[in-house]
Amino acid sequence: MTAKNTAVAFQEHEIRMGDRARTIGRTAAVVGIAGLAIAISLAFTRGGETKAHFFPSYLVSFLFFLSLSLGAFFFVLIQHLTFAGWSVVLRRIAEVVAANIWVLAVLVIPILLGMREIFDWANPAFVADHPIVQRKAAYLNIPFFTIRTIICFASWILLTNWFLRRSVEQDRSGDVELTNRMQRVAAPATFIFAITLTIAAFDYGMSLEPEWFSTMFGVYFFAGSVVAFFALLPVITFFLQRMGWLSRTVTLEHYHDMGKLVFAFVVFWTYIAFSQYMLIWYGNLPEETFWFLRRQTGEWTKLSIFLLAGHWAVPFFGLISRIPKRRKAVLAVAAIWVLFMHFVDLYYVVMPHTSAERIPLSIVDVACFLGIGGIFVAAAAHRMAKLSLIPVKDPRLAESLAFENF
Repeated sequence: MTAKNTAVAFQEHEIRMGDRARTIGRTAAVVGIAGLAIAISLAFTRGGETKAHFFPSYLVSFLFFLSLSLGAFFFVLIQHLTFAGWSVVLRRIAEVVAANIWVLAVLVIPILLGMREIFDWANPAFVADHPIVQRKAAYLNIPFFTIRTIICFASWILLTNWFLRRSVEQDRSGDVELTNRMQRVAAPATFIFAITLTIAAFDYGMSLEPEWFSTMFGVYFFAGSVVAFFALLPVITFFLQRMGWLSRTVTLEHYHDMGKLVFAFVVFWTYIAFSQYMLIWYGNLPEETFWFLRRQTGEWTKLSIFLLAGHWAVPFFGLISRIPKRRKAVLAVAAIWVLFMHFVDLYYVVMPHTSAERIPLSIVDVACFLGIGGIFVAAAAHRMAKLSLIPVKDPRLAESLAFENF
């Protein structure tokens, strides 16, 4: 890259959250700690179904926030891979959300401790009665699962923090070579991202049904992660602007492109979800079809239809026009809906394993979501209090500020 360093002057109050971020962080931390405390107390004081429900419920919320960080990391990588200029004013938000994955590395500990409560393959009695699972034992076992988890999170933490540190360093030095370095590292980092995300999807999602398999499941989780972050981005930006930040940096043109990304990956998620379903339906093999049959039984049938309508039809027809993409509030509402449907999608993946015919909605679900979400937001806000909301000396910042759709 040969672009000259471009320094654009901004008022501090426009691009720095400072103490207000710390206030948001403290409030979120209280909510998070209270949420987890309520979930744990309900699980271990009521016992029975409530205790059995805690770990799957925790896994759903954990996967939701993990997917946001992974989707954010993909956004950062793809901007560097394509030498994108339009997105510079949005990239810092993605960098912070991606680097927040260290929080999930801590929050994964309850899942590792509760593997026997979550995964059938972790129970020797179950494995002894299922020959197919026995043949997968070299992969599906507690020590190797733990090693894979450590490797995945270590690679994500190292890479996401590396990109964030280089970006923040450029805020101080304005060195264009830092952009060149990030662009060079983005290619191998994308390869590592693809492998580790697929491993995580297989481990935390597909292995819940250890006799089932789908070669498309990794892409399915990837599609959900990306569309979830692309939906989160306009929501964060909208509320930051409502509070007085980024008023001169993020324009309707950026919202338009964010809307296009949400729309495009809603379609991509639908394509992957349908392809996975269609191939298994067409093959009609009992070892594959039982996964979907379980989700088309009892109350899950209604949720399957709701997922089809809510994750595809509503956002597809709601965002297909140019108009809603250029209405900030409308796009934010549509994006919140997509985030909600992403959570429903993860619930649909995890919960039928524990409740065959009934949707086991519980206060524990809300408590786990608020607990993990509160801690996730608190960590991001604490980091954001120290940083600029945009890469102020990125060589493509002027291009991003002047960006227009054609």
